[in-house]
Amino acid sequence: MTRPRGREKGSYFTEDDLKQIRAAVAAVGQQEGYVSIADFVEAAARRELRRLQRKYNDGRKWPGVEPGELRPGRRTRAETAAKEDRR
Repeated sequence: MTRPRGREKGSYFTEDDLKQIRAAVAAVGQQEGYVSIADFVEAAARRELRRLQRKYNDGRKWPGVEPGELRPGRRTRAETAAKEDRR
């Protein structure tokens, strides 16, 4: 069974995901310290970064990577299909 997907919004979230993010920020954002979607997303990214540093780099920071050094854009169809197959 394939998971239904919402319409893509920008390059980061489906419209369904954005609605849920907005709902979470509206419902409990003030209690949790999120005054905006940007606050929510930045906090989530920092938590994931710390998790990856602990898991793969002994909790240490990696050397910085300058803008333009990573491949731009979305995954290819083959990459997306491979990721879906692993779920």
